[in-house]
Amino acid sequence: MSSIHALSAFEDVLTVSVEDIEFRLQGHTSIEWSDFILNPRTLRGSDFLMRWSQGVWSEERIVQAVNATNLYYAVPYGPSGTAPDHDVREFELYFERLDAAGLGKIKRPDLLVFRKNDQSVVDMIIDELGGLTELPFISEDNMKELLKKAIVAIECENSLWRAEQMPDYNTPMRSQKRLGGKLGLKKAAVLPTIIIKEQDLQPLQDWQDYAGVPIHIWHVFYDKAYGIALDEAQKLIREGLIEPTKHVFQAPNGATSQKVIYKFYYHYAYKLGHSQEEPSLVAKSITDKNGHILPYVAFSGGMLSLDNDVFEVLDELTNR
Repeated sequence: MSSIHALSAFEDVLTVSVEDIEFRLQGHTSIEWSDFILNPRTLRGSDFLMRWSQGVWSEERIVQAVNATNLYYAVPYGPSGTAPDHDVREFELYFERLDAAGLGKIKRPDLLVFRKNDQSVVDMIIDELGGLTELPFISEDNMKELLKKAIVAIECENSLWRAEQMPDYNTPMRSQKRLGGKLGLKKAAVLPTIIIKEQDLQPLQDWQDYAGVPIHIWHVFYDKAYGIALDEAQKLIREGLIEPTKHVFQAPNGATSQKVIYKFYYHYAYKLGHSQEEPSLVAKSITDKNGHILPYVAFSGGMLSLDNDVFEVLDELTNR
């Protein structure tokens, strides 16, 4: 399958795996997408609203956890963390502005992490750039002072799973014939993984090479979180330890596309954190211009506590 047209930044950020849509709607009668139009061209269906709110929630938990250490300081850097999160139309307009600025297709990490001791200097640099919400509209050429202070950039991912309850959690890797005898797990294994889209690998690598800031991918589950360096992820792919997987994704405008993703077993990752306080699931809704109410479920609250492993990683990055 392929998309009918090139997706805008707004549509791309809300793209959802068709597998996730089918799972959530399983057991329900068929619902026409046209019944859920919230504006003339975008955001149809609860899955996209949940995906949007879920991403915002996970980034907020990471920022909160990092800043609670009093050793490190995290701020949103990419558009997903600074876009308006209270209104769908404002969210869309934000990404339309990003496209108009020619920056909509640039892949930028979601967060930057600094030493806590540099917070006052970092805040001053950000203020001079126009504030956090303006960062996505400023090219890296004009953010060299900010990037020089960063010790690591974070690409955030999230999944609606309890990691410890996944069927193959704690299953050890064994020799796999399809991997030429290398260690791995069966193809159908269901376990915590860190997911990276193939289309994001090179853009993230290009950003890392240009900015001189290492990128790590931090994947948040309902109860746990894991991290892996982009360099390590690339190495696992080159060595044939992680295979590509094809998935069908659907955008809010209904267009579908087949994308290749890589799922990195948590065995290869470092422990990032665990839920010190679990989030609650709350009912929310949005009303369209015609008065049609669209309900969805969102994560609320909760607290992520960083594991000791991540402090070793951050300390090493600080002293690199």
